[in-house]
Amino acid sequence: MIFLPLLAILFAVFPLTDTDIWWHMACAREWVTAWTPVRGPVVNVHEYFQQVVGAVYALGGAPLLAAFKAVLWGGVFALFLVPAGLCNQPSCAHDPLGELRGRGRLARIFGNPLTVAVAAVILFVFRFQMEMRPVVFTLLFLGIYWNAVPWLLARFISGDKRASERAKTCLVAFALLLLQWLWCRFQGLYILGPLFALLCLAQALYRNRPARSKECSKASVIAPAIFVVMLFAMPFLHGEGLRLFLYPFGLLDRLLGLTPSAAIFASEIAENRSPLTILLAGENVLASVLMVAFAVFGAVYSSVRLVRNRENLVLWTTLFVAAVLALLAERNFVLFLPVFLSAFIYHPASFISHFTSHIPHFFSSKICQIVSIVILAILLGFWAKSLTSYDKTMVAYQRVPVKAAEWMAQHPHSGRLFNDDRAGGYLAFVNPRDSIYMDGRFILKSADFFARYLRYAREPEVFLRDADSLGVDRAVFPLRFYARWGVLLGALGQSPEWDACHVDDYYMVFCKK
Repeated sequence: MIFLPLLAILFAVFPLTDTDIWWHMACAREWVTAWTPVRGPVVNVHEYFQQVVGAVYALGGAPLLAAFKAVLWGGVFALFLVPAGLCNQPSCAHDPLGELRGRGRLARIFGNPLTVAVAAVILFVFRFQMEMRPVVFTLLFLGIYWNAVPWLLARFISGDKRASERAKTCLVAFALLLLQWLWCRFQGLYILGPLFALLCLAQALYRNRPARSKECSKASVIAPAIFVVMLFAMPFLHGEGLRLFLYPFGLLDRLLGLTPSAAIFASEIAENRSPLTILLAGENVLASVLMVAFAVFGAVYSSVRLVRNRENLVLWTTLFVAAVLALLAERNFVLFLPVFLSAFIYHPASFISHFTSHIPHFFSSKICQIVSIVILAILLGFWAKSLTSYDKTMVAYQRVPVKAAEWMAQHPHSGRLFNDDRAGGYLAFVNPRDSIYMDGRFILKSADFFARYLRYAREPEVFLRDADSLGVDRAVFPLRFYARWGVLLGALGQSPEWDACHVDDYYMVFCKK
């Protein structure tokens, strides 16, 4: 039962590949903005995340932060996977997650070593999705809700009369409200908590409808309804109030591309693109194919299960929503993965159940064990080998300008800096004296700014004119990872006004003469 979360911890041990983490740690010292215009109002919805990662980094640098990240991801998968097979008591029959618990499937499904091996392969393939990002806290909190909210709503509806049990119920409710208040400052998808609770409430009321009179039903709805409303109201207990409450709707806009700036964001900016778009572009083909396949299967299968049987509304609706989000943007796949594994470990598709039920005893107990051990040994071998390629600093120098930033810190300049968006956060963190052009906080920029920024890559003459008018005398570009600047680099190399003043394996710095 605990094996998969342990594997998640191991597989999540790799350098800090998410480039936004550096901007977050820079903001832990002081709020960072670029020298270019910022679209207001600004809500720092990641404030508590920034303080946590900043404190961890101050204690042990990037190695400790990478280890901290791995433990967090292990906790995420433990919350989604481990408790689902433990609840075999009669009280679980009132759990709104229904089929997910109390069915005694642990020995028959999760006990199958081949199932564990297949789940481990999925974790290994998508291990680089487990980055140090604010969403890891959202998944951690959502995992707590996954286990605590159904229990709490069942207690509210059952209306236990004992004072000690009522006190326990109220204590859990208060803890969840406090968690929601914190969540509002850890990550912008805090809205998933109240929405999940609302879904659980609908499921609980649906399950209890035949057993209660109208009077009793009305009385039992009041307490859980108030609790869910209070979850939605938690943003208003922060200083930003309404602006913080509305923040998730801006994220939805960026995801769907409803406004001009969001359309550019969703179609042009690296991991915010759909895995379908990435696949058609020929990037990261294996992972993209599997993402699309799993997400499509999850969306279709959960829809079928919802149509055929509404008794497990929470599980299949959550899986469907997570699958749709994963298809909209690659980075959302981490929202889908824990729910997907939990659903199909404990609720495999009917054809899988039919197949496993007809496997001969000898095959399932001997050959499956041997095959599973071989698979796990191969995965652990690949994982151990991958560790040898990591620098002990645990900084992904392929993605951030480590050497270029060192050179620029030693060679100050008088003008303004232009930088690629993915490099901005790291530059702001390691060299705060040199204000950056932009960073990964795209929500702070307008559509016109985005369009002109992307135009520089296609039309070098526009960049050269703007550099003159804006006082830009230094520019740093990636050479490999998501490098879109080939045409502009060629133009700068031929320009009599610019010199390539620093070049390393991954980044190039141009200085104006």
